[in-house]
Amino acid sequence: MFKLKHPESIYVGGEWVRVDGREAVINPADESLIFMAPVGTAQLVNDAIGAARDAFDKGPWPRLSQQARIAKLTEFLDAIDRRKAEIIDLIIAEAGSTRMLADFLQYGIPMNHARATVATSARPASMTLPVEINPNAQGTRTLGVNTVVREPMGVVAAITPYNFPFFLNIGKVIPALAVGCTVVLKPSPYTPIEALLLGEIADEVGLPKGVLSVVTGDVEAGTLLTTDKRVDLVHFTGSDKVGSMIQAQAAPTLKRCIMELGGKSAMIVREDADLMAAAQSGMGGFITHAGQGCALHTRHLVHNSVKAQYIETVKAMLGHVKIGNPVDASVSFGPLIREVARKRSEDYVQIALDQGATLVSGGKRPDGLDKGFFFEPTLFTDVDNGSRLAQEEIFGPIGAVIGFDSDEEAIAIANDSDFGLSGGVFSANVGLAYEMALQIRTGGVS
Repeated sequence: MFKLKHPESIYVGGEWVRVDGREAVINPADESLIFMAPVGTAQLVNDAIGAARDAFDKGPWPRLSQQARIAKLTEFLDAIDRRKAEIIDLIIAEAGSTRMLADFLQYGIPMNHARATVATSARPASMTLPVEINPNAQGTRTLGVNTVVREPMGVVAAITPYNFPFFLNIGKVIPALAVGCTVVLKPSPYTPIEALLLGEIADEVGLPKGVLSVVTGDVEAGTLLTTDKRVDLVHFTGSDKVGSMIQAQAAPTLKRCIMELGGKSAMIVREDADLMAAAQSGMGGFITHAGQGCALHTRHLVHNSVKAQYIETVKAMLGHVKIGNPVDASVSFGPLIREVARKRSEDYVQIALDQGATLVSGGKRPDGLDKGFFFEPTLFTDVDNGSRLAQEEIFGPIGAVIGFDSDEEAIAIANDSDFGLSGGVFSANVGLAYEMALQIRTGGVS
């Protein structure tokens, strides 16, 4: 089991407050108990919001010079880096991440982003703009000067999911703190330890009281954060369903919301594409972190002239994927977070078959892995883009191959979705790929 300095407490207003509630945190690879996490109460969430409000309205953090904030956040990040090995082991045990993914993507990239964000925050917070009218007989006349000032928003409620907990905890906390906001962080009940560890480190480096609080809990805690009028901004990553609920909850108090929600992203493979590269990327689109990523490319739109070759290439690559407990560094594919997620993937296999799709590979629990929440990397072809497999976010290791005959058809299929988070285009013609990317209605295209 993992140990924290304050295993029975949550971090509220710069203090560790003991709570009676406990919830088991389970290793998804072997179903063993990692930690009995403290569960916060409604009163403690209320106290955390109050501490954040006071720290913003009356405390030193928003009023520090930018250089002073940078120095303190650099100290915070340095302290996190000193515990890198421990955090990576925790990401593997708590979230079921493979070691390579935990080191590079779950830890390395967000820490690089965090340091870049802190450095960027050194830019001037204000700028002046002259106010002018059209020249008259005497020439240009300046009426005066306006000053534009970038100010911190206030109290930020950061609500993070289980799939990339450290990545998203850091990605929400550091930008907010860097500009002078205060933060109440609420992690997923499945992965609370990494957030509590951030509270521990914040305490060690002496972040001012109330600047960062970490509360645990489930729906009730989240609802308190999204409805309380003392919270100025909600920063949420999770499903579109929950995101919609949060927007409705935040609306009466006119909170601003920043959200990254679900995805059913399409990767287009043209007839002139490098099929090996496309297949490698396509496979990653549904096996990375066992498919538990909202921006992963789970719809593979492949030109019919190369579709059969693409499918065989991906199928062959899947044969080399090592499935198992990610504590083994050679494992490249780990478990889903809980049995409910594994069962969801299993259910979607039957749904896909019932709706006429053809199973190419996978579709069941891997042989020899009776413990843990494992599900084979699964690939379907003959998928109708109107089917549930193509239209609904599964959040599991299932990819869908859909054929097309023209670029226009591929773009139309890609855009025929309620989601719009990510996408990709593979082509030897970079200029044409760029033009296609501009026509895909999504947040980003690679």
